[in-house]
Amino acid sequence: MSLALPGFAAEHTFDFSECREGQLPPGFRSALTGKGQPGNWQVIQIEVPSLMPALSPNAPSHAVRSVLAQLAQDPTDEHFPLLIYEDESYGDFTLTTRFETVKGAVERMAGIVFRLQDPTNYYVLRASSLGNTFRFYKVVNGERGSIIGPEISIPSGEWHELGVECKGNQIRCLFDGKLAIPTITDNSFPRGKIGFWTKSDSVSYFVDAKIVYIRTEDPARGIVRGMLKHYSRLLGLKIYVPGAQAGTTRLIASGDEEEIGKPGSKTEREVIARAETYYGKEHGVVSVVMPLRDRNGDVMAAVRVVMKSFAGQTEANAIERAAPIVKEIQAKVQTLDDLVEPGLAMTQ
Repeated sequence: MSLALPGFAAEHTFDFSECREGQLPPGFRSALTGKGQPGNWQVIQIEVPSLMPALSPNAPSHAVRSVLAQLAQDPTDEHFPLLIYEDESYGDFTLTTRFETVKGAVERMAGIVFRLQDPTNYYVLRASSLGNTFRFYKVVNGERGSIIGPEISIPSGEWHELGVECKGNQIRCLFDGKLAIPTITDNSFPRGKIGFWTKSDSVSYFVDAKIVYIRTEDPARGIVRGMLKHYSRLLGLKIYVPGAQAGTTRLIASGDEEEIGKPGSKTEREVIARAETYYGKEHGVVSVVMPLRDRNGDVMAAVRVVMKSFAGQTEANAIERAAPIVKEIQAKVQTLDDLVEPGLAMTQ
């Protein structure tokens, strides 16, 4: 099975204003490295200083904004709450976020994790206001590696910027827009997920998070593109996999790139959960949604085949038309990783 292909530059801004106050932002899940209680991640509203200089002396310098907050105050030493973004996996990218360490008796830290494989394998870049240190290290099988980085004044209660640039095995770590650690070369994790990080009883806020990255083509996208080219009668072809949250699905491949990443409907959820086939007809168009199975026979995805209807169209002959297309896709894949770049699968 082919791996991801070279892609194109893309950008994603994490806009917490679109999230409900007191809730996790969509697409994220809370996790924990080490010991202690889970983190308490939620969106809150506070006053945040503007990034833009004031146009006049009377212009407000702060505005009430939605920020991501980690509010748990578990003083356990080896306690590292994570909030992992599940909807994408990244190889080459630049990630930036503003942060504020707010309080904590044991620690006042804020950080980002990247190229994360799971909660015990990732890179981390973090800032400490109590220790006045800026550090990079990697976690492998839950064990912390060598710690690299300088002493820097990082006052608590003030906003700063964390940044990391990854290109191949080269990692650049930035603080307030400046390179703070000499470029690091490491081959441990070529790609993975990103997320936010704190330690111990740290209460920290994050805002203005943005990632610019090279989007690679996952195998499922290549499959759909090839099938649409080969079967000219198809009006649409989409592949859905289980989402980050239980009982959800997300679109990973479609003829319309703008749709990718969107949640599936109740139909896709039920096709995956019940291994059933769905048929629908509306305005001269028929849709057939069929399960896609792994090598063990378990349902791992749902394929939606969209075709033109015709006089005398029935459910039976619509399924008969769609079945060879799904069968051809089935012949190309045996595991979820054959559809989605490893590290992006939602079934962890």
